[in-house]
Amino acid sequence: MDKTNHGAPAAVPRHVAIIMDGNNRWAKKRLLPGVAGHKAGVDAVRAVIEVCAEAGVEVLTLFAFSSENWQRPAEEVGALMELFLGALRREARKLNDNGISLRIIGDRSRFHPELQAAMREAEALTAGEKRFILQIAANYGGQWDIAQAAQRLAREVQAGHLRPEDITPELLQGCLATGDLPLPDLCIRTGGEHRISNFLLWQLAYSELYFSDLFWPDFKHDAMRKALADFAKRQRRFGKTSEQVHAEARA
Repeated sequence: MDKTNHGAPAAVPRHVAIIMDGNNRWAKKRLLPGVAGHKAGVDAVRAVIEVCAEAGVEVLTLFAFSSENWQRPAEEVGALMELFLGALRREARKLNDNGISLRIIGDRSRFHPELQAAMREAEALTAGEKRFILQIAANYGGQWDIAQAAQRLAREVQAGHLRPEDITPELLQGCLATGDLPLPDLCIRTGGEHRISNFLLWQLAYSELYFSDLFWPDFKHDAMRKALADFAKRQRRFGKTSEQVHAEARA
């Protein structure tokens, strides 16, 4: 897949990244345990996939579990892992039948072997050329991603295959977990918070940011369409002037 993002205005983002925030607060508001919010959030995932696929988005990356989330109560973490395992086993065949390829990025070493196996099986089942890539960030952190890319390049230097001065931003970007995909054009965060929380730090350098006050379980079809409509109205300049972008679009 071509990784280039062009400066001309684009009505539809090629790659959408979402920080799915607010599950716990959604549950608390309803006097329910936190895991109820995570379960309710699965419906929002399905809705967002449907809207993105219909709109022609090529890649959707969802921040499911950050490297910092291990600090949450053990009961909640355990329930999340069970939910993740169940969803992988239940949804993989449906994804494949709908032309969706599943990829999981992040450090898998901390997950239970059974969950690691389910990840590999779901990826293998949905592998191949598909019209849509669903990427799940699990035990993922942007700082971890940049560090592991730097380690890969350091090993190349150590082996004598690369000189330090040969390392470019493009080369490092290619070593990131998302290195073979287009950069995110649009990053959405639900739940009313206005930060990116160590998500795709390198990749979001020029992404359009969209913040919604809706808790994730309430972010359904209409909310996703509204976010895409907002993106379509923006002009992406990548450091250029508006006049330059207009001139390039006319050329």
